[in-house]
Amino acid sequence: MAVVVLCLVAWEVVARSGIISKALFPTPLETWQAARSLWRTGVVGSDLRASLGRVAVGFAIGATVGIAIGFATGYSKACSAVLGPIITFLRPIPAIAVVPLSTAWFGIGQKGKYFIVAYAVVLAVWLYVHDGVARIPPVYVRVARGYGLGPIKILGKIVLPATGPSIVSALRYGSSVAFLALVAAELGGAQNGIAYRLQVDSQFLQTGRIFVGLIELGILGVAADFLIAKLGNRFVHWSGA
Repeated sequence: MAVVVLCLVAWEVVARSGIISKALFPTPLETWQAARSLWRTGVVGSDLRASLGRVAVGFAIGATVGIAIGFATGYSKACSAVLGPIITFLRPIPAIAVVPLSTAWFGIGQKGKYFIVAYAVVLAVWLYVHDGVARIPPVYVRVARGYGLGPIKILGKIVLPATGPSIVSALRYGSSVAFLALVAAELGGAQNGIAYRLQVDSQFLQTGRIFVGLIELGILGVAADFLIAKLGNRFVHWSGA
């Protein structure tokens, strides 16, 4: 709370100092008033529902696919040889560069936005999971096989517990990437959503409303990270994180 108060005080001081034009840098009170206005008109609720729906679906698809591919490439050298170079090629291509292709494939509907978010999340999650699986000491698997454990039991008793912390880290990173990709997705033909509203407000230089949108994205990102971290600590309690 002390940090929040200090940030608000610094924000107020900078806004009133004249260093930056007041038209470009609103005070906390002006931003709050803009937020209340957006809330009363229902804009905040509508945009939140639209953006959270896109993030939730895209993240769920991307995380599932990313974890699956990460296990495949980390556990199997053959899969790594086939899929590894493809994913390594795709990783430097940002989500915003995929928007034109997504629009051509899916139009400006929801499917294209899900695709963009999922695309970014897959690439983010894959790296952590692949690295976590690949770093499992081979002696663990050899000992398990020596005690007669089959592939399914090795996966459940050795691989999953050993890579649990990496999966949690992957999901935390993937959640932040999902919100970054959301901005790219909503700039590509959306009619609602937080990033769409940012674009509209910027055209009319409504900086108070722009600050509201940025704060919304920050709060949502923090909340998602907090939730995943808490659930991760509960289900991966042996990691000591």
